[in-house]
Formats: sequence, C-alpha cells, structure tokens
Amino acid sequence: MAVMTVELGERSYPIYVGAGLLQQPELLRRHIRASEVMLVTNEVVAPLYLERVVSALPEYDLSIATLPDGERQKNSEQLNKLYDEMLEKPCSRQTTVIALGGGVVGDIAGFAAASYQRGIDCIQIPTTLLAQVDSAVGGKTAINHPRGKNMIGAFHQPRCVIADTDTLATLNQRELSAGFAEVVKYAVIGDVEFFSWLEQHVDDIVSGVPDTMEEVILASCRHKARFVAGDERETRERALLNLGHTFGHAIESIAGYGQWLHGEAVAVGIVMAADMSRQLGWMSSEEVRRIGELLTRAHLPISLGGGFSTDTFLRQMMMDKKVMNGRIQLVLPETIGRARLVMDYPDQVLRDVLESYCSG
Repeated sequence: MAVMTVELGERSYPIYVGAGLLQQPELLRRHIRASEVMLVTNEVVAPLYLERVVSALPEYDLSIATLPDGERQKNSEQLNKLYDEMLEKPCSRQTTVIALGGGVVGDIAGFAAASYQRGIDCIQIPTTLLAQVDSAVGGKTAINHPRGKNMIGAFHQPRCVIADTDTLATLNQRELSAGFAEVVKYAVIGDVEFFSWLEQHVDDIVSGVPDTMEEVILASCRHKARFVAGDERETRERALLNLGHTFGHAIESIAGYGQWLHGEAVAVGIVMAADMSRQLGWMSSEEVRRIGELLTRAHLPISLGGGFSTDTFLRQMMMDKKVMNGRIQLVLPETIGRARLVMDYPDQVLRDVLESYCSG
C-alpha cells in the first residue's frame, strides 16, 4: 500500500492506493469520527463490493443508500432521494457519508455530504479508474443540470480516499479506457516524461495489469494533489486540470448524459484543444499526432462523428463554469508537458476548430 497526503492544512487528508484495501477495515474506521454512517453506492457496485465494506463496520449505526447507475442519474431527483433517506434515518451532523463507487456516486454522495446540515464528513472509496485517478481526489462535488454538466455543486474535501486497485478487475474495457483520458490530461498539462512513459505502457494500462495500474494511479494522484494543495478552489493553476473538459462537457450535454462516457468526451476535448493550439502556432503537428495516437491506442475516440453543429456546440460551451465576462476560458497546451489558460484567442480560430470537428 502506498500513502500520500493532500496538503490543505487542518483539512489535509490521505490517499491510500493498493491492492486488497477493502479487506483492511482499520483504514476505513480510523477516519470515521462518530458512530453514524450513511453508505452510498449504486446498483452495479453493490453486488460486487458492498458486503466487504459493511463487514468492516459491524459496530457502527449503518444505513445504506443504493442509487441507480449511470451519468444520467447524477441529477437533483437522485440527490433529493438521498436527502430523503438521510432525513428519514435521521442522520445527524456526526454522520459520515461513505461513497462507494465511480464518479457519479462520488459526486452525488460528496455533494450530499457538503450540503446536508451545512456539511458533514465524507469518505471516498472509488471503484473505477477515472474516479481513482481524478474525481475522488480534490473535493469537487456536483450534480448535472439539463442545461450543463456539474453546474450545481460545492467544494468539500473528503476525510480520506481509499483506492483499492483490485476493484479495477471488474471494469470493462470501455470504463478502463475512459479513465485513461484523465491520466493523459495530467501528462499533457505538466509532465512530458510521464507522457513518454504512458506511450510505453498504454497497452498494460488499458489491459489492467495490476502493478502498472498502481503506478499510474499513484502518479496521477500526485499530480492532482499538487494542484489541489496549491489552488483548492480553482481560481488559478488548478484550472489547468480542465484540459479537454470545456469541449468534453459540451459533448456530454449535447449528446445526452450517458451517451458518451466522461473520459471519452474528455479525450476528444483534449484533441480539440491540441488542434486549436496548433492553429494558434503553439503546438506542433507532430505533438498533436502523438496525443491522438496515444488516445487511439487506448481505444478512445478522437473525433465527434455526427449529431453536432457548430452553433449548438458554441452555445453549450458558453454555459461552462469558467466563462468570464462573456469569454470562454480555455486550457490549451503549448507543448506536451506545458499548458496555459487562454481567453484572448481569436474567436474565428475556435469556430474553425468546432466546424472542423462537427463536420467530421
């Protein structure tokens, strides 16, 4: 087991990464401060891992909420159902919420913890690659709105993150690949050596080779922890972690939540951002090719296909949380390993990129 810390002063917390961690109940119990626990999972994860977590908590006053699966369920209806269960219990301010599942479970449970009685403890136990390398770390919690992804949420840091790499063995190829997109993001914005390492190990990662998975999760969490420690509420450098996301969120919203996995949309978004950087004269065509080839080797899409129009795409991007004074703030790579926030790009360049991808 490897342990690292997200350094946030009195709100610092550990990330545990390793195999068999769900069979080490002391890891979980040491971060629960009172006797009340609300365990939140979903209908896919529950048959696989719920019993292991429950068996670690025999002496606790435990309640269980099971959500339906899928991105389209990350909405106010499911959040209110969770509130109903918490109020019916009733949960107090001493309750600890445990999120057992992927990014959707982590986001809904985390937001419930952030907002219930103005904030209660939360522990993240991510069971997908995407959640282990990204969404479970950093305290971003949210639900989707029909008009935009993750538009309603809060920053709420967990008490700890327990990433048991054994849970990745039950993921299908599509889910593993989707998680890899977030890994590529870290390399493109800040670590060219990591990018080269990914090029060498991509086949092992998308095949789920255990030792390689632990290494890539640790590397990704180190990158995420550094950004979060330096800019917890995303007012400066942490915004670089949104590489590909402004494009990607638009893809998810337009297509309908759940049609594209989040990582799939981010993969296309990363390529669109790299292509825009090339058109601005920053990134070379060879670097854009390397990014696209790496994502393709991971079985990720790098084009949109049909169903998108430039005007609709642009309107959806204007709903992004990072829009400032009517300008879409974009994260664009200058080269592999370095990126920057950009607002002063020519509007026509963005439109040209959108037209190129929307037309196929």
